Amino acid sequence: MDLRESAADRAFRDEVRAFIAANLPKDLKDKSEAGLRMHVHDGQRWHKILAAHGWGAPGWPTEIGGCGWEHGRQYIWEEEMAMAGCPPLSPFAVKMVGPVIAQYGTPEQKARFLPPARSGEHLWCQGYSEPNAGSDLATLRTMAVRDGDNYVVNGMKIWNSYGHEADWMFALVRTSTDGKAQEGISVLLIDMKTKGISHRPIITIDGSHILNEIRFDNVVVPVNNRIGEENKGWTYAKFLLGNERALIAQIAQSTKLVKRIKEIGARELSNGAGLIDEADFRSKLAAIEVELEALRVTNQRVLYEAKTGTAGNGGAILKSKGTFISQALSELMLEAVGYYSSPWVMEQLETGWNQPPIGPSYAKNAMPLYARQRANTIEGGTEEIQKNVISKQVLGL
Repeated sequence: MDLRESAADRAFRDEVRAFIAANLPKDLKDKSEAGLRMHVHDGQRWHKILAAHGWGAPGWPTEIGGCGWEHGRQYIWEEEMAMAGCPPLSPFAVKMVGPVIAQYGTPEQKARFLPPARSGEHLWCQGYSEPNAGSDLATLRTMAVRDGDNYVVNGMKIWNSYGHEADWMFALVRTSTDGKAQEGISVLLIDMKTKGISHRPIITIDGSHILNEIRFDNVVVPVNNRIGEENKGWTYAKFLLGNERALIAQIAQSTKLVKRIKEIGARELSNGAGLIDEADFRSKLAAIEVELEALRVTNQRVLYEAKTGTAGNGGAILKSKGTFISQALSELMLEAVGYYSSPWVMEQLETGWNQPPIGPSYAKNAMPLYARQRANTIEGGTEEIQKNVISKQVLGL
């Protein structure tokens, strides 16, 4: 496996840069450069622009409307998107449920759900974790009872991202209590406008409303919305979780943050030098860069293995190491902005906030970033779970 960029790769990188420069709306570019908060609908708007150009689903095969890009091009595309400050795209449609539908869905499901997922028309959310079933998903208790051509769903999901704005949810539900816990789970696609669905906001420590508690009270879901076989959903869930854990590695985002920290560190302090000139700070940043470069190579290897059908469980490695790198960078960002990182208010991250920012503009999102990254070692499976997966499925211990 040759990880070096070819001349064709470099030409493709230039093509991506040119497209972004010509097509990223100015208001979104300005929001990014000002450090303002990007909302999910900003990403959906950008997704539709990409889809109109044929870039709505880079990793999908061409026969279902994707770009068919190999792993190197996908990485280049994502890195250039992050470095240019493009709104992050919601991963739930294209990178999570889309591949599951493509792999295990019926022809009717593919025709119904894949085109709007690829175009950015449908906003999806995930219904996995429950109050007593987080990393140990096999203990979930949300029940789906068969009633003719429908299931009647009752239960609750928690830590659900964007359920208050999503059009559809892909959910793990229990359809049998017989045998092993993993054997009684199915995957349902649920219209979030269905009667009986309610949500309660969960406000995180950075002040954001992204997460929700979702309740199902006698929610009717057609059997035709089940993915694959009844009680075989654990297989599909594992397929999807590998994609989710790779996403949480945040390699492109961390690369951009390294660049940002260097820019801030180069600013002159009262002694005429920049923070980047201090050996201790420079050493810490260099150590993180080395770790990030190693993670980048690991990511390319995992993508290559997935492409060639030899994949193990590299997603757990990416998730584990990537979250610690992102957390370390958020801590270094706080150090770079110094005491300006402490006072902040949520409204400063929104367009239209009329008061001048407290301190320099580059400091305004340092504390929210630090607060948000604390969750990285929990979401998508706790760090303890990732170590167990790596131990058993990667190292064979």
